[in-house]
Amino acid sequence: MAGLLRTVWRHGPGLWLFRLGRGMAAIAPSPVPLHSARAAVSRSGSSRHLIYQTRLFTVATQETQEKGDAQEPPASSVRIKQAQYFDWALNKLDNSIRKTGRITRTLLLRIFHDVCRTGCPSSNQALLLLRSCGSLLPELSPLDRTELAHTIWAKLKDLGVVYDVSHYNALLKVYLQNEHTFSPTEFLTKMEEANIQPNRVTYQRLIAAYCNKGDLDGASQILGFMKSKELPITESVFSTLVTGHARAGDMDNAENILSVMKDAGIEPGPDTYVTLLNAYAEKGDINKIEETLEKIEKADNYILDRDLMDIIFTLAKAGHPQYVQNILEKMRYDRGYIPDAMNLSLNLVTQGLEDTAFQVLKSFPTSSLDTQNGNDIDRGNFFLRQCVNMEKPAAKLKHFCDELKAASLHTAPLQFALRTALELKKDALAIDLMKIMKKEGFPVRPHYFWPLLAEHQKEKNVQATVEILKAMHEMQVEPDVETYSDYVLTNFDDFSSLNNLLKEQGCPVQTRALSASEIRHEAVTGRLDKVLALLSSADTPSMDLFQFRGSLVQGFRRSNDVDLWSQITELLYKDGRYCQTPPGPTEAVGYFLYSLIDSMSDSEVQAKEERLRQYFHQLKKMNIVIPPNIFRGIRNLLDSRHVPELIKDAVLLTDREKLSQNGITKFVGLPVTELEEKLTQFKAENQPVGDILKQLILVLCSEENMQKALELKARYEPDMVVGGYAALINLCCRHDNAEEAMNLKEELCRKDSSAVLDTMKYLALVKVLVKCGRLEDAINVLKEMKEKDVPIKDTTVTSFFHLLNGVALRGDVEAVNQLHESIVALGLAKPTGNLCSPLITVHLEKDDLPAAVESVFDCCKKYAHLPRLHDVLCRLIEKGDTELLQKAMDFMSQERGEMMMLYDLFFAFLNTGKYKEAKKIIETPGLRARSGRLRWFAEKCIVNNNVEAMESLVELTQKLFECDRDEMYYYQLKLCKQNNDGQRADAIWTKMQEENVIPRERTLRLLADILKMNNQEVPFDMPEAWYDDDVFPTLSSSSQPSELPSNPQNKIFILCKKGEAEEAYNILLEAQKKDIMLDSLGYSILIRALLTEGCLEKALQVKNIAETHIKGFVLNDAASSLLIITQVRRDYLKDAVSSLKTLLESDRMPSQLAVTRLVQALAQKGDLQSICAVEKMIGSLRSSIKLSHMLFINNTVLAHIKNNNLDGAVEYLEALFTSGELRSESASYSIAFVFRKLIEEKVEPALERLSAMAERLANQFGIYRPVTDLFLQYISAGRVDDAKFLLERYSAISEQKRTLVAFIAQASRHPGQVHKIRTLLELVPDFPDMKNIYAFLMRCHALDGDVASAKALYEKMKAEELHPDELFLKRLASLLKNAGEPVPFTEPPESFKFYADKLRKEQEEHSSDED
Repeated sequence: MAGLLRTVWRHGPGLWLFRLGRGMAAIAPSPVPLHSARAAVSRSGSSRHLIYQTRLFTVATQETQEKGDAQEPPASSVRIKQAQYFDWALNKLDNSIRKTGRITRTLLLRIFHDVCRTGCPSSNQALLLLRSCGSLLPELSPLDRTELAHTIWAKLKDLGVVYDVSHYNALLKVYLQNEHTFSPTEFLTKMEEANIQPNRVTYQRLIAAYCNKGDLDGASQILGFMKSKELPITESVFSTLVTGHARAGDMDNAENILSVMKDAGIEPGPDTYVTLLNAYAEKGDINKIEETLEKIEKADNYILDRDLMDIIFTLAKAGHPQYVQNILEKMRYDRGYIPDAMNLSLNLVTQGLEDTAFQVLKSFPTSSLDTQNGNDIDRGNFFLRQCVNMEKPAAKLKHFCDELKAASLHTAPLQFALRTALELKKDALAIDLMKIMKKEGFPVRPHYFWPLLAEHQKEKNVQATVEILKAMHEMQVEPDVETYSDYVLTNFDDFSSLNNLLKEQGCPVQTRALSASEIRHEAVTGRLDKVLALLSSADTPSMDLFQFRGSLVQGFRRSNDVDLWSQITELLYKDGRYCQTPPGPTEAVGYFLYSLIDSMSDSEVQAKEERLRQYFHQLKKMNIVIPPNIFRGIRNLLDSRHVPELIKDAVLLTDREKLSQNGITKFVGLPVTELEEKLTQFKAENQPVGDILKQLILVLCSEENMQKALELKARYEPDMVVGGYAALINLCCRHDNAEEAMNLKEELCRKDSSAVLDTMKYLALVKVLVKCGRLEDAINVLKEMKEKDVPIKDTTVTSFFHLLNGVALRGDVEAVNQLHESIVALGLAKPTGNLCSPLITVHLEKDDLPAAVESVFDCCKKYAHLPRLHDVLCRLIEKGDTELLQKAMDFMSQERGEMMMLYDLFFAFLNTGKYKEAKKIIETPGLRARSGRLRWFAEKCIVNNNVEAMESLVELTQKLFECDRDEMYYYQLKLCKQNNDGQRADAIWTKMQEENVIPRERTLRLLADILKMNNQEVPFDMPEAWYDDDVFPTLSSSSQPSELPSNPQNKIFILCKKGEAEEAYNILLEAQKKDIMLDSLGYSILIRALLTEGCLEKALQVKNIAETHIKGFVLNDAASSLLIITQVRRDYLKDAVSSLKTLLESDRMPSQLAVTRLVQALAQKGDLQSICAVEKMIGSLRSSIKLSHMLFINNTVLAHIKNNNLDGAVEYLEALFTSGELRSESASYSIAFVFRKLIEEKVEPALERLSAMAERLANQFGIYRPVTDLFLQYISAGRVDDAKFLLERYSAISEQKRTLVAFIAQASRHPGQVHKIRTLLELVPDFPDMKNIYAFLMRCHALDGDVASAKALYEKMKAEELHPDELFLKRLASLLKNAGEPVPFTEPPESFKFYADKLRKEQEEHSSDED
């Protein structure tokens, strides 16, 4: 093992005749002092050297040379299995040591049990486990570590592992590290009985065992064996002899060993000096220690911090803690100091030396511990955990916590100690700590006791449960409803026994929480008569309905007694005790009714229709009223449950006047003459005419009768409403009557200054004002849009562009500039490249190139865009204006980099036919392919049908570095297809072969289609056709172009591409009348287009036509998947399942979206049987279509909930987690979808049950993924108080960093989500890698365009001395440039994709070294 850390010196037998020290014989080998167990073993590859031992366990595979009797090799499959598991276990342990310098007991036991479960443990695995039972387990006492090693030894031996010399050596090392007392001679005897021959390592460790006891005679005997076998002596042996002499009380000879080593040709190294220093430490000789350290420093030797830690451990253990500070002051704080010092502290606590351990903790450097996020708080968690684990007295823990708090080393040490005590099930200590917290004035909440109650709940320990309730009472902590319901009542057969026991212990029984939990219990079991009695009782204290609403809903559903329903509801409504929260009983009871109906399935509501009708009528007789908004919700529920007949009964419970509909609806559909007659009649009778007047104006506007509409407005101006004015303004804009439109708008403002037109009417008004030269009025309208917060959509921004472009085409420079500046300054639209392009267009239209160039420069400086740059460059090249062209190139090179400038110039030369100049540009040394830019120009060539430029592009990029040649030829073929040029396509195929291009499948399909359309032979095997928008459909072989001059298939294709599927369908019907048939691909394209537009019936009719005319016609994958999705949308779920079955039976693959939508829809219907059927159909295809493992699980849970089978949902999920089928640490096993659905749909009863299940899994099984999912969904839904309360109960949520970071990463992908991340960071501030979190925040700010927050984040990182990555800087630079602000650093030159890929690779490499 010494070979792991230092060079092994090997010497011949003559080395034994070395000069001996005082009191020693002149013959060798005589008893020479040995190193201490810790020093000798650890310096020979000891686990004390934790940082240098990270690859310790790989030696398990390298020491086969030490082995005596080898195991008989297992079968091949078993051997492979052993090797795979060994690699996994090795990595787990190795990573643990790399990060923390130690192994946890939990990890080691888990690996041990897994090894045993395989039933075929290997020799290497045994070696790995044994070596882990020494000083790498500082959290366990040496005695416990040795017992664990013996357990592992015996168990693996029973499982058939054959031990060899390496295993015995490993056991010896464990004995030495754990200071286990054993007989070396007996150990050798056992090895002989097992027919194992000792080797050099065995003898060295036996010498160490003797020297630990100061037995120089025993060590001398072992040295004699080594001499007889001519085994070399290494430095570790000499170091061990130093310890032996020191333990024997002979310090002179211990010191003399160093001279003996030099005479033997071995220069004493740090190992030897550290052993001597430890010997002085055992004697408490601080002067010798300091003197020796000075000698070492003068001799240019280097003592590491971990060596000084050995001395501290020895001093403390030997009873000399007063000298520890002297050694701490000599620390250099080497790299790796923190994990070594943590392990020293853990060892000291384990040995009962916690005061010294705390002294070491306080010496930790501020800059090294817990400072990844820019602060140095919350140190010492590991120390407090170990103190709790070793059950140190609560008073002692309080002292440490006070010290940590006073020194600002920890924000909440006492709370952390309590949490740890609860996690480790230290009941008595936890109670004592809570009492201390109460005395100190800290809040002690009911959920703190839940882990204690959960333990007794498992065993049905009634007495222990009552003792905890008594302790809560003594601390004046009143148990809440959840405490009684979830952790107490389940232990008792009835309430009376609980009440009696509580009275005996002096605990109150007439509490709000206990009464609410009793009501819950009775309601869930369906005993509504007892619920009514409890609610009616004068002894029942006041409580809010929400405390038992979910349980009461379940009780109502389990009972059919409508009278009890009504009586309970009346009591809740009229008894002030149960609806105290504003706005009072109307809202509370209304929401209860909504929850009741919402919890029922379609079939349940239909089955209980008559009972619900009676229930509503009885509530009406009781004068119970619900708010209109809640009634509307109930109405929607009843309608969706297919019982609209109940709506007329439910409406009895609300105020009908508030529900009255707008009277305008009764005038819809009447002709102008009738409307005019009714208007005259209403006016004569002095009835309100607003609604009929508005309808008449709308009809006149639809008929474009502006004159009559304006006359009508003038006649009835006092009766005009906002809707009438809006329609008239829009009508005037359509007729370019700007004067009248503005007059109408001013009249509207005088009548109602708060009136707001819709967006399109404002835009129409702006457009007509600009067109009529009233620019100032147009800008005022834009200002009004901003002031009245008119919603701006993507279509609005597009309209702004068309408005500006129209003005630009008229050549009005001033109008374009003022309008653009107003739109951007008012924040109505962001200055995108498209929106800025009219600023350049106006100059190009006037052929003013210098002004166009200056405008491009100005846009770049202000908005970081270069609109229409390509067009400007082309015009400059065509004009031959080299001076202005050079000016543009210099500017672009400075702003966008030289490579981007070269591409711009290259494309301009290609577009203008300057191919020689383009060739020179593309051959610039160091120029690399930029696929995005090449793709842009290729598509531009296709749009403009520029065949020559496309050919030159493909030819000139042949030798361009990293150019995707297949993609280049693919675009050239697309242009050939557009022109139906089969001859050129054939020539392209020849060039591809000459260039050795390996074409993709899409390229081959495209080429084959072109050749077929031109009746040319396809020179390769064509791939099987499947739907692709890029593949142009071919004519049926039975229909030649001569027969179909109008080419209906091509027409159908074009219409489908335009989104006019129904028109394409009509063409198909006409073609069918003429007996013209399409081919399979044509039918598939039409079917898919019809399904995209939701025309399911027509799509199925096309499918029937295709099946009639084409034998064996089957929809392709994409069309079949779209059919399933459409059927799901229409709620034809049985048909969708049938379509999926047909698709799979034809050996085709459904899309992930189709299966997902189907399963989710089935869950909404509660159709468990169909979900199981779909899961069986998919089977092994799940991985092929990348279906989430949780799709069927989550939706099965939702289906149970939809069927009101909450017990089934909970049992199903809980069994999956507790059985290990769902691994809580896996990123893919999340039930967040379930929680999100329940929160979104406000299914509170189910949410309560599942949240209780999640908490139970956390409390009883240590499975924190479900409760973490719930916590994150609370944050996502804005329920911050719920999230905070959950985190207070389960602080382990904050330790699920991988899940939390994944949530942050997901949130940062969408705009407007930064508040969720900030909320999470406020609740869980101690993320280990804040640099990564800040990167996600920057992505949010970039998506939101939030310049101020982005700048503040950058300054914060600088203040915290965190260096942002290149992607962070690229995002920030782009954001600042878009806002027209300077960039205070050098912008990274490459693209976003380049830095994103680079960062991804770095993270993947880093993750390979992590757990």
